[in-house]
Amino acid sequence: MTNRVELLAPAGNPEKLEIAVHYGADAVYLAGKAFSLRNFSGNFTLDEMRDGIRHAHAHGVKVYVACNVYARNDEMDGVRDYLAELAQIKPDALIVADPAIFAAARELAPEIPLHISTQSNTTSWGTARFWKSLGATRINVARELPLTEIEGVVKHGGVEVEAFIHGAMCISYSGRCLLSSYLTNRDSNRGACSHPCRWKYSVVEEMRPGHYHPIMEDERGSYIFNSKDLCMIDHIPALIEGGIASLKIEGRMKGINYLASVVKTYREAIDAYYDAPAHYKTRPEWNEELSRINSREYSTGFFFGYEKETTPNYEDTRPGTIHRFAGKIVAVDGRTVTLHVRNKIISGQEVEILTRKGPATIDTIGTIQSIKGECQEVAQPNTTVTVTLNGDYAPNDLLRIAEESTYGRLPGASRLPGCACKTDG
Repeated sequence: MTNRVELLAPAGNPEKLEIAVHYGADAVYLAGKAFSLRNFSGNFTLDEMRDGIRHAHAHGVKVYVACNVYARNDEMDGVRDYLAELAQIKPDALIVADPAIFAAARELAPEIPLHISTQSNTTSWGTARFWKSLGATRINVARELPLTEIEGVVKHGGVEVEAFIHGAMCISYSGRCLLSSYLTNRDSNRGACSHPCRWKYSVVEEMRPGHYHPIMEDERGSYIFNSKDLCMIDHIPALIEGGIASLKIEGRMKGINYLASVVKTYREAIDAYYDAPAHYKTRPEWNEELSRINSREYSTGFFFGYEKETTPNYEDTRPGTIHRFAGKIVAVDGRTVTLHVRNKIISGQEVEILTRKGPATIDTIGTIQSIKGECQEVAQPNTTVTVTLNGDYAPNDLLRIAEESTYGRLPGASRLPGCACKTDG
């Protein structure tokens, strides 16, 4: 097969872009400091965007820049200035939703392909043809479409089709939600959502303040908002054979532990399909890996029209063993790695290292030294240390700690191994 499906990953900041590239994304989507729907993900300055595009292109990865807000009158001049700057930076595509921004992009950045955001709610091949007639080259279909209808858009729309296949789903229709605006004065449709759909709600009677009653479900349903997360790892053949050109992962605001795990897993699944389509099977370790990151219970969303898949998660459960992110390897010298520590680690502690290929590797932290060469038994968050490990690893591999590992000594160890290096005193 020559036209392989694209794996499209979120890049909420420069570090996340590097992680997405490292673990196998074919393309990333990101945004500047304004005019996108994830204003709190860090995002990119124009200089960071230039550097990010250079880094991605050096690894054969495309970069799409989201400018998918619905602009207000007083923002149009700023949007036009921004689009003119993007025309000089030359990302591989712009992601837009607002027809006015679409028209301005065609005028100011005519050489950059335009992708239509899921915010535009494309639900038919007729709408896809409309956008194509204006010059769009790809549409991200509305999340509410089942796979059979997406296939119709693919067959008759005349443009590339992109679809979300993993990550958080919105309780409202394609993100058209007013809860955040109403409860916190933060507009979800302008990148400032406070996610009140994830809050835990109870009923309180006016004359009994502080006396909370749980909200119960009856045959008509309930008014709890917590939607399940989307996960299509078990259905890679159906997605590819349905003609979807790009499989998109949600999560510009999520951490690099989530990003690495999800990108790596879908990369392996997609590659396994193309290696032997007729003999493809979902591997148990893929579901196991995805269970190790925080989720609100997985579902297939609207893809197959199963009602139970789109009901809220009433229990707010987070199945699976959650692994604590410990740090990121930034340099390697033999079996000694330089580590940016994100959660406390201890000499002698068992850890998992998530490499680019294959299952996570179990290893043990040996000696720990500060960047000044001082030996220490514990490394605290937000520090940089050198650590000895037993395996061979690469920059941007991640360390994490399973719940069962926790802090402390390895089984049978009478003491923490401590340092083999010389210390003062």
